[in-house]
Amino acid sequence: MPVKQSEFFVSNSDPAKCPKPDRPEYAFIGRSNVGKSSLINMLTGRNSLAKISGKPGKTQLINHFIIDNDWYLVDLPGYGYAQVSKTDREKFAALIDGYLTGRPNLLCIFVLVDSRIEPQKIDLDFMENLGDRGLPFVIVFTKTEKLGPTKLQAAIDNYRARLLESWEEVPELFVTSAVTAVGREDILSFIRPLNEEFWQNEKAKRKY
Repeated sequence: MPVKQSEFFVSNSDPAKCPKPDRPEYAFIGRSNVGKSSLINMLTGRNSLAKISGKPGKTQLINHFIIDNDWYLVDLPGYGYAQVSKTDREKFAALIDGYLTGRPNLLCIFVLVDSRIEPQKIDLDFMENLGDRGLPFVIVFTKTEKLGPTKLQAAIDNYRARLLESWEEVPELFVTSAVTAVGREDILSFIRPLNEEFWQNEKAKRKY
């Protein structure tokens, strides 16, 4: 499922002002500096669709991109960035929480983790919170080009082991690289049937 067209749609700081939930939607989130913007650009084939910054914590709004006029890709603020005030961290947390719990068309949350770093409590706690709320998510390993095959597999195995300490089943995992485009087809192929099911359900609703 190649992306043929991708455009910026809207940014806002109020989940209530997000676009009408009339299309399937997928959110991308992770700790600051995890490579989220680079991943979004890789998936869409656009080098500058999502703004890349060397300064962590740059994304501070809910950013909607419309893909092929069919679905929304949402770039959310990063979490866990220490070099902002407590007030700002609480504001971003409330923004993220309000968005994640208020979008009936949100089909999946892509939680990004840096493949080079040991499982972090803040990531594990965030995933635990999603699970407790019944919010569907998958895990995306980023920057995998920086690891050799053996170290990458060890990192994935380590993450699985940590998750199984508290989860009965590990969420689906994706291995990606914004540099080599590894994982692009896997993620887009994961999204495709979810989109199809969404539109089938919408079509069925219109009949009644």
